[in-house]
This record gives sequence, C-alpha cells and structure tokens, in this order.
Amino acid sequence: MNHAITSETEDWTALLAARQGAAVPRGAFGDLFTPLLAAPEAPDGCVVIGRLAQTLDGRIACANGASQWIGGRGDILHTHRLRALCDVVMVGGGTVHHDDPRLTTREVSGPNPVRVVLDPRRRLPATHKVFSDGAAPTLLVTSAEGPATHGLAEVLYQPDGPDLPALLRELAARNLRRIFVEGGGRTVSAFLAAGCLDRLHLTVAPIILGSGIPAFTLPSAGRIADGLRFRWTPHAIGEDMLFDIALHRAQPGICEELGICEETTAP
Repeated sequence: MNHAITSETEDWTALLAARQGAAVPRGAFGDLFTPLLAAPEAPDGCVVIGRLAQTLDGRIACANGASQWIGGRGDILHTHRLRALCDVVMVGGGTVHHDDPRLTTREVSGPNPVRVVLDPRRRLPATHKVFSDGAAPTLLVTSAEGPATHGLAEVLYQPDGPDLPALLRELAARNLRRIFVEGGGRTVSAFLAAGCLDRLHLTVAPIILGSGIPAFTLPSAGRIADGLRFRWTPHAIGEDMLFDIALHRAQPGICEELGICEETTAP
C-alpha cells in the first residue's frame, strides 16, 4: 500500500515537539518518522538512518559526479526534515568535494544538526562551507595527522583508520544519538556493509540515466542469497517514491561472510 506524504497531511510542528518527547502525530507522516524518534535499540546508543536519492536504474549521479537534482521538491523537503529531526548529519568527503553542501535546515523550521564529515585522508580544504560558514558545529573525522581544528571544525582523529562502530560510540558519548547519514553512496554503503544502519530512506525518481555512479557499492556477490532482503513501506513524495526500509543493523550476506565490521570512506 502506498502512503502519500503531502503538505496537507503533515504536522511538522507536532513532529518537532515529538523530537523533545511529545507524542508523534498519527498518519503517514508520523508513521514515517516514528522509528527515527524511538529510543535506540543498538548497544552503541544511536539510531542511524541512511539516505539516498537514485534514478529508476539505480544511479545517484552522472559519471562526472553531477547529481543535482535527482529528486524533486518533495525529496528536498524530506532531506531537510531529516536534518531537523536528527542530532547529526553525516556525509563523506566526496559529497563535500562535489556539492559543497551547507547541510542546514533552510527549507523547514527546526534546529541545524551537528555536521560530521568523513575525510580519512584529510584532502578537503577548509574553504568548504561546512568548515567555514559557522552555521552549525562541524566535526571532521580523519585518519591523517594534522591540527586539531580544520577551519571552524573540530577534528576527530582515528589513527588506525576509519572505524564506524567506534565513531558511533564517540557520538553517543557526546549525546549525539540520532545520526542521519545523508550520503554519498560510498558512505551509505560503508554503513550498510558494517551493519550500522537501523533504517534506510531511499528515494527513487522517475529518471532513467543509463550510466553513472551506482547507489550502492558492496563486495561482489556470487549468489542472490549473498544480498540483503528486507521489508519496505512506499511513500509518494511528489513525483518520486520514497521507500522506508527497516534494517535493524542487518548486513548483506556477503559482508557478514567476509566479517566486515568497518569500511573506509574517502572522497
């Protein structure tokens, strides 16, 4: 059954209140966000939601990296709502390099989240907006040595290489527990491979690109059973379809067989 998320059905003020413990509004709008606002189930104390927008044939960008805009207006609003409801918005260095996003809640009312950028090799210059605009606190996660700050951003140093489970524990220790992994595809794939996603929101736009960058990059599977089968709930958001997928920290079979517990993300 499809559920339509429209401006007529939303109760954004009530949903923001639910972020602080009030009752979640009923209906498709409330149902979509209830799992995000629930108490964490994982031992690390975080609720982690991944997010991608793709074409019908599974592409998130052209081969040259151009990706604006795959989703329509409804998809943009949904992304900003997720930012406002979460403590953290997290992206890989590639997303910052290609898009130079601000990662703020400009399209909806609500607080800006803490911005976390994964840049293991510390290749991004401090001139990017997330490091220089001061719109919200920013944390740069890297394995490359350097100063303790990067522009206006604090640096979190992981000397032994990227470690996603350890990063989630560090964020929880800072009382940052609702984690929105906004992209790009390699970063969301790394969280999926490591079994670090509670939920996945995947928007499919009515576009066939025929080439370009795939949404997910995972180890090669030799059998259909090596993949990850799940349940989903579709929601119409304008001309696009949003699929709400409950993962509960499950891993694709091939990742579990390989013993993957962390993945490198790089620009």
